[in-house]
Amino acid sequence: MPSSRTIFLTHHHPEGCREVADEVAVEEPLEIRLDGHPVAVVMRTPGHDGELALGFLISEGIIPNKGTLRKTEPRPDENRILLFLHDGVGVDLAKLTRHFFTGSSCGLCGKATLDAILCEFPPIGGKLIIPDNVILSAPAKLRAAQDTFQTTGGLHAAALFSAGGDLLVCREDIGRHNAVDKVIGHALLNDIDPETSFLLVSGRLSFEIMQKSLAARIPVVAAISAPSSLAVDFAKNSGQALIGFLRPPVFNRYA
Repeated sequence: MPSSRTIFLTHHHPEGCREVADEVAVEEPLEIRLDGHPVAVVMRTPGHDGELALGFLISEGIIPNKGTLRKTEPRPDENRILLFLHDGVGVDLAKLTRHFFTGSSCGLCGKATLDAILCEFPPIGGKLIIPDNVILSAPAKLRAAQDTFQTTGGLHAAALFSAGGDLLVCREDIGRHNAVDKVIGHALLNDIDPETSFLLVSGRLSFEIMQKSLAARIPVVAAISAPSSLAVDFAKNSGQALIGFLRPPVFNRYA
């Protein structure tokens, strides 16, 4: 299934109107099922569904590692992916009915939410030192890898870089969290060590992205735009470095 499609629209300008063709990003639901149980339906840009599902299950704490999965069966024509656990491996299915932490206007106490997450995913122990010039070189590499964004202008991106600045993987998606999950899933499937890498996202940096990064053990997270207050608090408690407004030649280090 393609990540973009052609539509026809009316373009308005001072000299008049004309019909033109344009590319728009595809948005489709994906149902994730684990051992036959529906886990979630995510609105995503089709492509790399196996990475998305694995990254989602890991970053949301539903499974501990990729080794618990026996089989993955994508069904793109049905907008569904089936995942199967090894015999004898179980998950807390009751947790699936109310697993997700409510997003930014939820009214939950931020401190309680932080404590709950850090109980499940312990803070980062060591430190990853990345030179400033490596961090400043990352946005241009991310933009160059955003193929679908170049034609549609409608996708978020996330990328994992080595500590030396090599682009390890870039993924685009209509959803910011999906792009992060795809990157995490790719890293796990290809034995890329997240603990020696840093994550860059194309937009703002939310608490949920910091949570997903911690679950994947990514020690440094950067964003082209701003972080939220809870993302900053989270980073300070989780031992992660947080960089925002990464717009060469400047950036802000929040934690």
